[in-house]
Amino acid sequence: MDNNVLRNIALSYSPMIDRQRSVVATRLTVSALRTGVPMQADQLLAAIAEVWPEGGARVSLNIMSETLLNDLLRATPLSNVMIEIPSFIACDPANTQALLSLRGTTLLLHGRPTSTLPRELLPCFKYSIIDLADDRRRNEVPGQAATRPARSVGFIQSGVRTVSEMEASFARGAVAILGWPIEDVVTQSGSRAGQPDLAVLVELIRRVDDGDDVDKLDAVLKRDPALAFQLMRYINSPAFGLSVEISSFRHAIMLLGYKRLKRWLALLLATASKDVNMRPVMYASVRRGLLMEQLIANTGDEEIRGEVFICGVFSLLDRLFNKPFHELLQTIPVPERVYQALVEGTGPYHPYLELTKAVETETAPVINELAEGLLMSLLEVNRAVLGTLTMAAQLE
Repeated sequence: MDNNVLRNIALSYSPMIDRQRSVVATRLTVSALRTGVPMQADQLLAAIAEVWPEGGARVSLNIMSETLLNDLLRATPLSNVMIEIPSFIACDPANTQALLSLRGTTLLLHGRPTSTLPRELLPCFKYSIIDLADDRRRNEVPGQAATRPARSVGFIQSGVRTVSEMEASFARGAVAILGWPIEDVVTQSGSRAGQPDLAVLVELIRRVDDGDDVDKLDAVLKRDPALAFQLMRYINSPAFGLSVEISSFRHAIMLLGYKRLKRWLALLLATASKDVNMRPVMYASVRRGLLMEQLIANTGDEEIRGEVFICGVFSLLDRLFNKPFHELLQTIPVPERVYQALVEGTGPYHPYLELTKAVETETAPVINELAEGLLMSLLEVNRAVLGTLTMAAQLE
């Protein structure tokens, strides 16, 4: 991953989510932050291939540098790499031949064309990405679509902010949406966000924190076999890096110890909701924990890595439980530095949490500013982002 292009860009990501609320691809936004620096697409593709190898999960590249995008149009991406082509580039006759040569690559037309798209290019695009604010059909009522001409290509909706907008987009035929209306999902879910089995996890975390013996912990977990299975699946995933398979909760405690086990209980707590609309929120929780851990990987000891992981994973618990942090953390024990970041917005972990949020929201200047505040280079941040996405793919 150590190549020149990663030194001069800011990477950010967001999920592409289908109507079943499953993450079908990751959108990777690439923003150039160093003007006048030549960047090569093959270096970017090499870094991406380490995260999304041939035949792996899909990634959609949103390239914010016209120079880098033009170079990418003349490269050979892997089959699972989708490239977003801004409509103004697609409509420029100077790019027609380059786009035609990419027929084996999945192209997404980004934005509504302001001029005529060459007819021969239409079959090159698998989907179009249409922002809700620019969608001329956003006010359609049920049944009205039948009176309009069918869309020539399927579409992915961006700019969705509420659950009702999301549902309306899918009703109009959207194959997916970009991003997720987290705040509105929580409002719509209400008390359904907290599931009864979450109480088992809270009790387990408290008992692990108190150092209860293995038999007591095992008895608590046996009250929910589904959670026990999920815990074993996480611990045995490639992301955990163990050389032997763990066959039982007792075995996990013996091999891992209480501190390492607590991080995986924290992960389960953030991913145990059965509400389908909470899936992308849980997706974000996992990635926040992994990214925060990756950001301090070279500077922190094992205890600090465990704490920042829990900080990131817990950073959306207020949404999942629909309760403020100061109330939630009265029942769930967390280290003091985690409490400072989540409740008070202070402490040594808070800047890392803010940087993690910036990576999610595709705000490149903010990413750069926060990285500088932490004395981190863009290369270090980008390597952490790609490492996070690699580990997240191993957990799914």
